[in-house]
Order: sequence, then C-alpha cells, then structure tokens
Amino acid sequence: MQVIDWDLAVTTGTRLVRPGPQVSREEARQAVTELRTLSREAEGHVREFTKIDTDTAPQTATVVDRPGWIKANVAGFRVVLEPLTERMARGDNPPPAIVSAVGSRITGVEVGAVLAFLASRVLGQYELFLPPDPTGQEPTGRLTLVAPNIVHAEREMGVNPHDFRLWVCLHEETHRVQFTGVPWLREYVRSQMTEFLLASDLDLPTLLERLRSAADTVADVVRGGEGNLIDAIQSPGQKEILDRLTAVMTLVEGHGDYVMDAVGPSVVPTVGEIRGKFAHRREGGSRLDRTVRRLLGIDLKMKQYAEGSAFVRTVVDRVGMDGFNRIWTSPQTLPTHQEISDPTSWIDRVIGTPALPA
Repeated sequence: MQVIDWDLAVTTGTRLVRPGPQVSREEARQAVTELRTLSREAEGHVREFTKIDTDTAPQTATVVDRPGWIKANVAGFRVVLEPLTERMARGDNPPPAIVSAVGSRITGVEVGAVLAFLASRVLGQYELFLPPDPTGQEPTGRLTLVAPNIVHAEREMGVNPHDFRLWVCLHEETHRVQFTGVPWLREYVRSQMTEFLLASDLDLPTLLERLRSAADTVADVVRGGEGNLIDAIQSPGQKEILDRLTAVMTLVEGHGDYVMDAVGPSVVPTVGEIRGKFAHRREGGSRLDRTVRRLLGIDLKMKQYAEGSAFVRTVVDRVGMDGFNRIWTSPQTLPTHQEISDPTSWIDRVIGTPALPA
C-alpha cells in the first residue's frame, strides 16, 4: 500500500517551485566550488570548538539546486514513513484499492506543494535518513547545501558572499559533527520518529475527526490565530513522544546557532552585520508567507533556534564546554522539554551543583 504517491510529489514540487536567482554559468560554478570548500573548512572549526570527537573523515557537502533538494527530501520521507506504510499494509481492514490510489495521489500533490514552498527557503540541512546505496547499506547521513537559496539570501541582504557562505556552513556542519560524533543520536531520533508515526490512530472515524480539526486550524490561522497543523493532527498518545522529539531537535538546532555565532567572530569578519540582517529576514515575508509558516510549524522552528541557543549558552557559561558535552552521553542526559527553558534544572540533574567560575 502506498500512502503517498512519491513520484507525483516530486513532479508537483519541481513544477511549482519558483526558479532561483539569475546567475551566469560561471557564477554558479564558482558558488558551488566555494560552498564545497567552505564546508570542509567549517567542519574543522566546528570540531575544534565543540570538542566533539568523530571517527568520520571530513566530507565535502553535497550542493544542490531547488529541484534537487525536493528529490532528496522525498527520498528521505520514504525512508522515515516506511514503518507506517508497512503497518498499514498489514492492517486487518485496509481501505479499498480505489481509495488508496486516490488518497495517495492527493497526499502526493500536498507533499509536493509543501516541498515547493520550503525549497526556496532552506539554505542547507543534514539529511539523517537516506535510502540504501547500491550495496544495500544505509548511509549515515549527508550534508546538503542549496546554492540558489544561499545566493538569493546574500544578495537580498546585501552581505559579503564569502562570509555569509562560511557562516551558513558553520551551522550546518555543526549538525554533521553532532550526528557523526554522537553514535547513538541518529538512531534515537529515528526511533522516536517511528514511535510517533506508529502511535497514530488509523481508524476512519478518528482520521475524519483529525481532518476536520486540521481544517479548523487552517481557518483559524488565516484569521490570525496561532495554531499549526502538527498540533491539529497528532493523537494524545503522540504528544509525549513529540515533546521528546521537540526537545532534542531544539537542542541540536540551538547548538548549531550557538556554535555558528561563537565561532563566527574569529573567522567571519562581518558576522555582526550578517546576524542582524538574517534575524530581520527570518521575521519578514508577506502575510501569506507568514500564514503558511505558522501552518507548517516553521515559526516554531524559529523559536527552537532561540530557545535552544539560550539553553546551550547558559549551560556552557555555567559548566564550560566539557560540562555541556555531558549532554551527549546517552538519551537519559538529553534535556527534557521543560529543561530546555530551565537550563539550571538540567545542570542540577545531570552534572550536580557546578563550581562557580572564578
């Protein structure tokens, strides 16, 4: 059973996505070459600053255009959703074939439309979930940078291109170092995502109730409300899992922002200007853009950056980088959803009462 028509999702996304900025062939080649070089440079800065050891050899980032980002994310979604697809296929009362076919095409169009919206905004990402390679081995992850979006952002803000590209690489390379240097972290995130998906209520009455709730949420957000579709469609049993997922993603995103800004002044001369303009850009957009961001929970992601960065900064200030790195010991030493907003409680639980700095 196919829950989503993935081919249609790719076709829809690549058809709807807006074209990137106008660049010459030479400008495009230069941007790709520089991003690959800077990703290697950034990884060295991140490893040295974070003190996270990894046996993985430094790798050059994969640089893609907007359609390439859409195709990569569809491949990742297929991997993530595979447990749910398998469960639905084994169900006692699978929906009729016509319902499955029509439903998968509808969701394929919807997924494609969402990815088209995001594909013009994402600067880069560390892809945790990839399909198996030709030998059947599942890759551990891949750092992807979206060249047209980086070029568009640096032009729009009027910042130094070299500095901005390195600044972006610092954030994204932090994620690579996190997930390659902390061996259990990737599987922990994956297990939580699988648990979240399998906690779904799949019976038809509940599904219809969720869809009505989602429709109400769309109407509320359009009128200026604060809801989002993630909250609208989750079951009660999923909330606790989502809290754990939110906590760990807030940590890794905030850690990326913290490292980016901490390392930045020593290697990115115009980091102050870039940070100020980028923060303003994050808050901007048309009313439609802001509405879609709220619906998709993207505004929550922006909040994650701020909350996570504040948590990391407080902990490092109190106990130093070595003390903070106790966070990567095991799933039990990760901060809870509540501890993210109360770093002292995490310090008390995991480290004990630390010595005050001299």
